[in-house]
Order: sequence, then C-alpha cells, then structure tokens
Amino acid sequence: MRLLRLSLTACLTWLAAAPTLAGATDSVLITAARLLDVQSGRWIEEPRVLVRNGHIVRIDRGPATGPAGDEPQQRIALPGLSLLPGLIDMHVHLDSDPTYGGYTGLQFSDRFWSVLAVVHAERTLQAGFTTVRNVGADAWNDVGLRQAIDAGKLRGPRVVSAGHAIGATGGHCDSTFFPPSMQQHSEFLADNPDQGRQRVREVRKYGAQVIKICATGGVFSRNTEPGQQQLTLEEMQAIVTEAHMWGLKVAAHAHGAAGIRDAIRAGVDTIEHASLIDAEGIALARQHGTWLSMDIYNTEYTQAEGQRNGVLEDNLRKDREVADLQREGFRRAHAAGVKMVYGTDAGVYPHGDNGRQFAWMVRYGMSPLQAIQTATFNAAEALGRNDVGVIEAGRFADLVAVAGDPTMDITLLERIPVVIKGGEVVRDKR
Repeated sequence: MRLLRLSLTACLTWLAAAPTLAGATDSVLITAARLLDVQSGRWIEEPRVLVRNGHIVRIDRGPATGPAGDEPQQRIALPGLSLLPGLIDMHVHLDSDPTYGGYTGLQFSDRFWSVLAVVHAERTLQAGFTTVRNVGADAWNDVGLRQAIDAGKLRGPRVVSAGHAIGATGGHCDSTFFPPSMQQHSEFLADNPDQGRQRVREVRKYGAQVIKICATGGVFSRNTEPGQQQLTLEEMQAIVTEAHMWGLKVAAHAHGAAGIRDAIRAGVDTIEHASLIDAEGIALARQHGTWLSMDIYNTEYTQAEGQRNGVLEDNLRKDREVADLQREGFRRAHAAGVKMVYGTDAGVYPHGDNGRQFAWMVRYGMSPLQAIQTATFNAAEALGRNDVGVIEAGRFADLVAVAGDPTMDITLLERIPVVIKGGEVVRDKR
C-alpha cells in the first residue's frame, strides 16, 4: 500500500507538471493598442478583452475600472499591437503536401498523409488561421485530425471537415491516374440522384460537417478539363436537398462556367475556384447569395515549383490556362457585389503560407478591409457559425495581433507575430 501511495503521488505530481494543450486558466484579460471591428471597419483604441473558459465575455476600453473581485487570473499584454479576429481559410487540404506531385506520393504508406496533416495543422495555426474548412481528404484524415484537436491532444485550428468529396465516375473527385488493372476508384461516386443522396448520408455518418462535390473537371486530376461539367443539375439538386435536410452546407468544386451556373441553381452554398465564371454565373451568384471562394494566389507557387515537385506537364498546362481568367473573374465578381470568402487551396501550395493570398485579392480589386472581411466575418457567415470570425462577446477568443495597421498594409497578415486560440497564446514571436 505504501508503494502504491508513493506511485500515485509521483503520478499526480507528473500530471500537475506536464504541459497541456488546453488552457488551464479560467479567466484571461487581453490588452492591446487597438482592435479592429471587422464588421464596421472601425478601430477600437485601448481594448480590454475579458475571456473566460476560452470565450469572450466582454470588451471594454481604456484603463481597468472593474471591482477587485473581477481580477483575471492571467493577463496577456500586447502593447503597440493591433488585434484582429483569428483568420479563417475556407478551402484547405491538410493531408496534402505540394512537394509531392504527380506520382511521387506513391512512395509512401497511406498513413504518411495522416501524420503530415498534424504538422500542417500546426503550421496553419501558427500562420494565424484559427479556423479552416477542409474540403476533401483521404481516409477520413480531416475527421480524425479535428477530433484530436478538439480533444486537446494536439494543436491546430478549428477544423470543419468534409471527409471524402463526392463526384462522378471518371471525374475530378474520382481516382484518375491509374490503368484499369489497378482498379482504383473513389468509394463516394454519384452517377444519379439517388446515389447522390446516399453518398451524403454516408459521409455525414462518418464525420463530414460539410459536403464537398466536384461539379466540373479540375486542374490536378488526369483526363479531366476544368471546363467540363461532371455532375448534372438533377444530381446536384439531389445532393444539396439531402445535405440541407441534414443541416449541412455544400461546397462545389467548379471551374467551368456551365458547372458553376448549375451548381448555383442547385442551391450550393459556396463555389470553389470559380475559375471560368461568366457574366451569367456572376449574376446568378449575386441573385442566389452564393459565396465564391476563389484561390487566386496558388498558381504562383505551382508554376514556380510544380515541375520540380513532380507535377505532370498536363496539370501545369491547365493551371497556366485558368490562372489569369480566374483572377479577372474574381475582379468582375467582386465589382458586381458577389459575396466572397477567403479560400486558398492550401495543400496545392505550402501550409502556413495561407496569408499570402490577401495581397492578391487587393491587387485584383478589393480594399484591404474587404479582403480581411472575407477571412473573418464573411467566412463565419458562410459557415453558418456565430462563434468565430468576429471579436465580440460570446465568440471564441480566437485572435491575432500584428504590429501596424493591416487595413493600410495587408501584407502584415503574411507575418503574424501573435496568435491566440481560445484565450491561449499559441504563438508569440514579438
């Protein structure tokens, strides 16, 4: 019994000293030089953000005047820095690594990608992206990653997981790189409306929180072209109706103009890429209130590094062909008042570089504030969430801090020194 007591004492002592990924402090007071209200675009000077159990309780201004009993257990002082909401990337693939293109990834076991997802999640969080939507993963990697992060077992952003994407036989979401003898195919194909409804139920059963479909061909698949429509209007309508019945939103990979138009008509919530969107598609998106998530930066990386990474020339060709068309489509859609969210397709280019797209959005017509809104308030609205995206009472205490004014210099968001998730400092490189 004495040995047992000594063992228990040693174990409890170790547990008390062991580091934890979950914040142990009940109340935290965060102070800074200023705070950006992303909805109005106004700066709040000398903010004091009170946090309890990971959520914002209230925001005050100026020196503390509260009663002594209201003293926080921890203070995070960020003098001279500007606070913004933690950023949201609406299109990532955390189990993808761009340094392995074409067939080069076949040298690894399937679980290799599961492990890399852990590393990529940490890099994404360190870059200031405290929430991401992972729109397509193999082997339920994003679901398992989300569960591990939520359980406090490792650090990463809040993950909205899609699990496996739903597509057509031979289309962009199918396995298209292998000969018939390999018998490779996705298990989540929908070649008629009934199959579409069934696939929604299956991926939801195993952890999908958003439904991802491939309405058109893609850049990085084989034997598909971005402009090709690959799901019919009726198939997409069945998928959307089923998903919405279950309370799930639908994201449609759609490069081609016809596929974009039918996806909008079918009622999808976000259009991913929208590379070849035409005037009718822009008008439909505005009419239906459909969000566009346009990854207008990543071609810079693909064209510079893709060949070295093993990306096939046919894929590089498609990337070149859509790049400028997508960027001009972004400019026209924004000018027309279409709703936009921030989506980078990280995984096509390195995780952790998510912030590099902001400058390109400004280059193609947005103000810095509008670009920031796509990755905060807009993204939260498109997700249907009122717990992220804005610094206000009731939401998670997810914040980033920069030295300067990103509404004047958007490139500040490429090098964020301080990241806070749930009231806990996860990065401090001041």
